Amino acid sequence: MKLFRTKGGSFVEEDGQFFSIGRPFWDSLLAREKLPELLTTLIAAKEPTQEFHSSELLAPIGKQEVWAAGVTYTRSRGARMEEAKNAGGGDFYDRVYSAERPELFFKATAARTVGTGGKVRIRADAQWSVPEPELTLVISPGGKINGYTIGNDMSSRDIEGENPLYLPQAKVYNGSCALGPGILVSASPLPHSTEIMLEILRHDRVEFSGSVGLAELKRDTQTLIDYLFRENSFPHGCFLMTGTGIVPPSTFTLQSGDRIRITIEPIGTLENEVA
Repeated sequence: MKLFRTKGGSFVEEDGQFFSIGRPFWDSLLAREKLPELLTTLIAAKEPTQEFHSSELLAPIGKQEVWAAGVTYTRSRGARMEEAKNAGGGDFYDRVYSAERPELFFKATAARTVGTGGKVRIRADAQWSVPEPELTLVISPGGKINGYTIGNDMSSRDIEGENPLYLPQAKVYNGSCALGPGILVSASPLPHSTEIMLEILRHDRVEFSGSVGLAELKRDTQTLIDYLFRENSFPHGCFLMTGTGIVPPSTFTLQSGDRIRITIEPIGTLENEVA
């Protein structure tokens, strides 16, 4: 089943039918340790509704923080080494890729995050900006995966490449994160055959496209969660982006007006325009 947050309230979709669960506090939903069971109970006695409108979708985030994992795919390792080599940090990323401890960093708050249909931003002081399409885990306060959504980790590659210590500036700014369209609520892991697909359209023409399978994700998701929850607590739950395996060439940079489409079946499609 899927959970959506809209201007008109929260909705659950199951087998193509939508059920309104009113206006419960979003944060209380995502703080539940057994979200799938809770939603099944909430819609058991309800009739399907026609009140759900996809044009009213909001980012599925309230008081949760968004965190991200880096260098979790081979392609990402190579790209990071290339962008940082002139700063003397080229081998940092190779070390992270092979190390036991993963790279984890804070990405966004709700105020910096947009939903599908919203506008993401590129920094005015960046010259090389790309989207990073990522499977994103929806995690309970107790560290349990309650579901999955799609994330776009907007990144300023030239800023990070100038010096790896500039990563927060390259990653964390207003409009730097997109989540959606909703949450696939499931206690079962997605199969390794699942694919992440990216399309970037410019003037209605595909400027770049790529795909990667979850089988290429080096890091085990539970390991990422275990490290994230070391000495950290998330009373409202949190989101964890699991890294990208799709990296546009160094000759490509986003422009205002570009449209970014990220699809992960069975979650759906996250689509955003660059402001």
